[in-house]
Amino acid sequence: MGQCPIAIDPAGRDIHGEAESFRPHGSVAPVELPGGIRAWAPTGYAVLKRLLTDDRVSKDPDLHWPPWRSGAYRDSWINTWVGVSNMFTAYGADHRRLRRLVSPAFTKRRIDVLRPRIEEITATLLDRMAAAPDGRAELRSAFAHPLPMGVICEFFGVPEERRADSSRLVSQIFDTTATPERALATLREFADLLVDLIAARRERPADDFTSALIAARDEDGSRLTETELVGTLVLVVAAGHETTVNLIGNAVHALLTHPGQLARVRTGEVLWSEAVEETLRWAPPIANLPLRFAVEDIELPDGSTIARGDAILATYAAAGRDPLRHGAHAHRFDISRPDKEHLSFGHGVHFCVGAPLARLEASIALPALFARFPGLRVDEAAPPAIRLDSFVANGFAAFPVRLR
Repeated sequence: MGQCPIAIDPAGRDIHGEAESFRPHGSVAPVELPGGIRAWAPTGYAVLKRLLTDDRVSKDPDLHWPPWRSGAYRDSWINTWVGVSNMFTAYGADHRRLRRLVSPAFTKRRIDVLRPRIEEITATLLDRMAAAPDGRAELRSAFAHPLPMGVICEFFGVPEERRADSSRLVSQIFDTTATPERALATLREFADLLVDLIAARRERPADDFTSALIAARDEDGSRLTETELVGTLVLVVAAGHETTVNLIGNAVHALLTHPGQLARVRTGEVLWSEAVEETLRWAPPIANLPLRFAVEDIELPDGSTIARGDAILATYAAAGRDPLRHGAHAHRFDISRPDKEHLSFGHGVHFCVGAPLARLEASIALPALFARFPGLRVDEAAPPAIRLDSFVANGFAAFPVRLR
């Protein structure tokens, strides 16, 4: 990796502009992540999809990332993403074992059962918003965040008194401007919270995902180790709500700033599901996901080579607006475009198990919000929307709206 790398902005202030700067480099661009971590950034849809399904690409740093194996970066922010033991960082047979233990909790039957409760939480939040005497709301804190947070905490059995802590810690995990010390402290505090949850569910099992994971056995009778159990809960609690928060917020913002598109879904000309999929393509809730590693040298069709041991950044934002896949107008939000294909939930063996839940929540939340508040609009009198400080999470930290 001798080329001069593109320095990734830790705050993610121009995620799509940064993605465009990758494209002149060919299939992959050399990038430098915070802390001096070098990686390759796939520049478009085809190469990212190829790498996500390539058996020569691993997510296990202990096996396939030489700097990590030699002790580098272990006290840095990247430890939050690669230093955990769960199916997110597993490779090969180990990944298949862990996924078999987790996947049963996300079957269609289990997800469909949640619909009435999601609708109930949605209605409660809309009632609270409607009670605002000035007709104003901050969309993330009033709706986009508490809906998936409430669903995922009930799904896992997180007690009411620990939900605020869970929310705070997940937000801190996705803040890629955090110092290494803060990032590691956040991970430790979150793990301690989940250890307490596991102990409570061992003593009093319930009909929730945590109890199911504790009881889960693979075909050979093996269970999750204690480290894997905690690591799995870190993964699914964090990813299980933050991504949906961003999906809902990004969809509302896109529709309000494209009123012609909004009119088409409101009249039924275009389905709400189409608006969800176009949002996932155009503004994926995860812009870039660290990290994957080359198990051996990988030669790409344009002659570029990712050397054995090199790190790879999964660039979902770059793939979603790739003009080679979506044409010259890939940068436009268009809910009627025929091809909305995206990789925003991943692809291949690491495809997000929670994708059906995220889609269900968004498909309930969006029509309910716009039906309850037909006059919903951006609050022009308030400070402008604030983006998250992250090159990983892609969404809004604050988004003021007028309800009527």
